[in-house]
Amino acid sequence: MFFSQLGYYCLFSGFILSIIIIFIAYKDLRLKNKLIASNVYYSLSFQLLFVLSSFICLIVSFVKSDFTNEIVYNNSHSTKPLLYKISGTWGNHEGSLLLCLLILVLFIFVFIINSKQEPKKYQIFTLLFQQLIIIGFFFFLILTSNPFNHLFPSPKEGLGLNPILQDPILAIHPPILYLGYIGSSIILSSSIAAMLTDYVNQKWAAGIKYWIIFSWFFLTIGILLGSIWAYYELGWGGFWFWDPVENISLMPWLCLTALVHSIIVLEKRFLLATWTLILCISSFTLSMCGTFLVRSGILNSVHTFASDPKRGVFILIFLFFLIFISLFIFFTIYKEKKIDNKNFFLSKETSILLNNWFMMYFLSVVLIGTIYPIFLEVLSNEKISVGPPFFNKLLVPFLIPFLFLMSIGPNLKWIKNNFKLINWKLVTIFIITSLIAYFIIIKTKINILLMTILLSVSLYLLIITIRDFFIKNQINISQKIAHFGFSLLVLSIILNTIFSDEIITNIKQGENHKFNKGTIYFEKINSSEQKNYISVKGIFRIKENNKEFVFEPELRIFNQPTTITSEADIKISLFEDKFLVMNLVKGNDYYNIRYQTKPFMIWIWLSTILMGIGGILNFFRRN
Repeated sequence: MFFSQLGYYCLFSGFILSIIIIFIAYKDLRLKNKLIASNVYYSLSFQLLFVLSSFICLIVSFVKSDFTNEIVYNNSHSTKPLLYKISGTWGNHEGSLLLCLLILVLFIFVFIINSKQEPKKYQIFTLLFQQLIIIGFFFFLILTSNPFNHLFPSPKEGLGLNPILQDPILAIHPPILYLGYIGSSIILSSSIAAMLTDYVNQKWAAGIKYWIIFSWFFLTIGILLGSIWAYYELGWGGFWFWDPVENISLMPWLCLTALVHSIIVLEKRFLLATWTLILCISSFTLSMCGTFLVRSGILNSVHTFASDPKRGVFILIFLFFLIFISLFIFFTIYKEKKIDNKNFFLSKETSILLNNWFMMYFLSVVLIGTIYPIFLEVLSNEKISVGPPFFNKLLVPFLIPFLFLMSIGPNLKWIKNNFKLINWKLVTIFIITSLIAYFIIIKTKINILLMTILLSVSLYLLIITIRDFFIKNQINISQKIAHFGFSLLVLSIILNTIFSDEIITNIKQGENHKFNKGTIYFEKINSSEQKNYISVKGIFRIKENNKEFVFEPELRIFNQPTTITSEADIKISLFEDKFLVMNLVKGNDYYNIRYQTKPFMIWIWLSTILMGIGGILNFFRRN
C-alpha cells in the first residue's frame, strides 16, 4: 500500500512539474540568452525522477503482490513467476500508459541534453509541444486510468495475469514496441518547432534523422518479436495474419520507413521538405490512432488485452487536438522555401519519392482494411472481417514496380544521371531471374503470370543488393545491410506463401489420418501438473516422404484466471518449419489438429534482424 501511495504522489508531482516547465520555458524563450536556462534542465531532471519513481513503485507493488492496488489485483497472482509479475506492470492498460509516459519524459530529457548546439527557440518550442503531449498523458492517467487505485478491503489473492501474456518474448515485446511508438513523439514535436522557427533545413534534417532511425529500429524489432510470439503461441502458424492490432503497428512502420528515406533527401539535397513534414506529423498520428483503436475496445482482436470505450473517447479528443494544432501550424505558419529542382527528374531523389508514394499506397490499403469494418458496422450494423484475400489483391500487384524501383534506386546518382541506353549486364540478370522464377512457379497451381513476375523481381532485387556489397563508393554499409535484409525478407515471404502446406482435421487417441504425403498417428495424451497450470501434451507421430517426426503439442490449463492456451510444437530447420498445434473439440473426445509445412520461416526472422542491424548501424554512423 505504501508504494502505491508513493507512486501516486510521484505521478502527481510529475504532472505539476510539467506545468512549471511550460512556464519556465516560456519565460526563458523571451530572454535574449543563447542557451537554455539551467532551471529548465533541473526541472526536466526532477520530472524524469518523479515519473521513474512512480513506475518503479508500480513494479514493486507487482513484485510484492500488493493486492490493495487495483491493477495488481486484476493482473497478478502470488504464484506467478517473478518475470511475469514484472511484465504484468505493462501488461495492462494503466501500466502500459505509465510506461509510455515515462518514455515521453525520458525522450524529451535526452533531446534537450543532446541538442545544445541547436537554436534556442527551436529547442524550447520542441520542449513546449512535447510537454503538451506529456500533460495529455498525465490527464489521461490521473483522471481515467490511475494505476494506483486503492481497494478496500484488501483482497487476499489476485485474479492473475492473462496466461497468453505469460511468455518470455511477450514480456519484453511491449516496452520495445512503445519505444518505437513514442519515439515518433519527438519527431512530431521537433517538426512543429522547426516550422514555428523557420528551421526546416538540412541541419535540422541531419539532427532529427537519428530520432527517426531510432523509432524505426525499435518498431521493427517490436513487430518482429510480436510476430514470433504469435507464430508459436497463438497456434495460427505463419508470420503475419492481418490481425487488426498487427495492422495498427504496421501503419506507423510504413510511414517511418518512408520518412527514413525522405529525410535523407532533405539532408542531402534540401528537397521534399513539405513531404517530410507531412510524414513527421503522420508517424505519431498513426501511433496515437493505434492507441485509440486498441484501448477503446473498437477493434476485436486476440491482441486486445486491455480496453475501455470510455477511455477511448479521451484518446480520440486528445488525438484530434494534436492533429488540429499540427495541421494548423503546417498550413498557416510554415512556408516552404523555393529551390532549384530542375534536375530532380531521373535521379536518386526521384526513385525515393516514387517508392515513398508506393509505401503510402500500402499504408492506405492497410488503413482501409482495418477501419472499414468498423465504419460499416456503425452505419449498417453489418459485421464483416477483412482478411488476406483483400490485402493480397490490392498489395501484390503494386509490389512489382516497388521492388523494381528499389533495385535501381541505390545505383542512381544525386541530382541527375547519365543513362546508357541499355545495361546488358542488368538485362541478362533479369532474364535469368525470370527464367528461374518461371520454373519455380510452373509447378504450382497459382497465378503463373503474376507470381512469376513478382518472384523474378524479388530475385532480381536480392541479386542486385548482393552485388552492391562489392561496389565501392556507392552507399554506406548500413544501408546495404538494411536493403539486403529487406530483399531477403520479401523473397522469403513470397516463397513461404507459394509453398506453404496445411492439413486441418479432427482426430482422437489411437486414430490416424492419411494425407497425400503420409500419415498422422495420434498415439496418446500425457498430463502433468506445473507450477501454475496443468499441462496436457499430445504425442503425435507423423510419417511424411519416408521420414518420421514426433510432435508433442501442448494444451495449458490455467486456474488464475481459468484459461486454456495452445502451445505448438515446431520442428525448425534451415529451409522449412513443420508446425503442429492441437485444440479441444467441445462435446466429444476428438482434438482438432493443424499440421503445417512453412518454408523459409527462419529466413523471415533473420532478414528482419538484418534490417534492424542496418538501421542501428546507420544510427551510430557519423556523417
